Amino acid sequence: MTASREIHLVRRPKGVPVAADFAVAPVDVPATGEGEVRVQTLIMSVDPYMRPRLNSDQALDTPLLGGGIGRVVQSRNPKFAEGQLVKHWSGFRETFVSSGQGLAPLERDPALPLSVYMHALGGTGITAYGGLLETGKLKDGEQVFVSTAGGAVGSVVAQIAKIKGCYVVGSTGADDKAQWLRDEAGLDAVINYKTQDLAKALEAATPKGIDVYFENVGGAHLDAALPRMNVHGRIPVCGMISTYNGGGEGVNGLFNMIYKRIRMEGFVATDFAHINAQFVSDMTGWLKSGRIKYQETILDGFERAPEGLIGLFEGRNSGKMLIHVAD
Repeated sequence: MTASREIHLVRRPKGVPVAADFAVAPVDVPATGEGEVRVQTLIMSVDPYMRPRLNSDQALDTPLLGGGIGRVVQSRNPKFAEGQLVKHWSGFRETFVSSGQGLAPLERDPALPLSVYMHALGGTGITAYGGLLETGKLKDGEQVFVSTAGGAVGSVVAQIAKIKGCYVVGSTGADDKAQWLRDEAGLDAVINYKTQDLAKALEAATPKGIDVYFENVGGAHLDAALPRMNVHGRIPVCGMISTYNGGGEGVNGLFNMIYKRIRMEGFVATDFAHINAQFVSDMTGWLKSGRIKYQETILDGFERAPEGLIGLFEGRNSGKMLIHVAD
C-alpha cells in the first residue's frame, strides 16, 4: 500500500461552491497488479464544466471527475513504460493504479512547456479549434464575437479567428484581461461587460454584424448577440456559465433565429477526434511561432484544487486554471 490523497465532494453546492463542499481525503493505493500501472499526477485541469456535474453526476465521497497529466512510476503493463508521460481522466487523485484504460501516452514537443498540453494543446484547445472551425464553419474574413474571451477556450478561439483574417470582438469581466486581449492577443475590440452596457457596447463594436458568435456564457450575452447576428449566422455553443450556479439570466431574443436563419449548435471536444492530428499540427506551429499566446493561473499544491474550481466562478483566473501537483 502507498499513502495518497484524493479530492472528494462531500456535499452538494448551493450556488457557487465553497471550500466546505470538498475534502482532501487520505487513501491507501493498492499494489500494482499484473497488467496495471501506477501513475503519479503532475498537473490537474480545473474547468467550468465541472460545476454542473456537482449537482448530480458527481458521486459524494469519491474523487472529483477531472483530467490531468501524470507520470508512470511503476508498470506491469507492456503498453506503458516507467517514466512515460500520460494524459488521464482518472479524477483528482494524487497517485493511482490503473489498468491502462483511459490513459493516453503524451508525445511532448520539447520546445513547449508541459502545461500547454492541459490547455492550448489539450482539451480546451481542441474545443476551441473544432468548435470554431467545424461547428461554427468559420470562413476567412468573417465577423466574430467571443464571450469570456479571456478564458482558456475563448482566448484560443479569438486568436484562431484572427489567424483566419477575421474581425474579432471579445468580452471579459476585468480590465487587465481586456488589456491582454487587445495588446497581446490582438483583438479588434474588447468589452468589459461588468463596466459597460453589454448590448450597447456590442452594437458599437460590430458595425458589420456578427457571422459567428462563440457562446460560452448564455443569458445576457446571448441576448446581446442575437440582434447583431447576420443572416445565416452560426452560434457554436461551448458553455452557458451564467447558469451553472443556479438562477441565470433570461433570454428574450431567440426570435431572431427565425428571421435571420441562425444555426445554434452545441458540441463537445470528443466530436473532433477526426481532426485531432490537424489540430495538433496547427496548434504546435502556432504556439512555437508565437501566433497563439496564452495565460495560465497555476496553483501549487494538490490540496488547492477546490480553491481553483471556486476561483473560476469568482474571476480569479487569467486563462487556464491548473493545479501543480508534482514535477
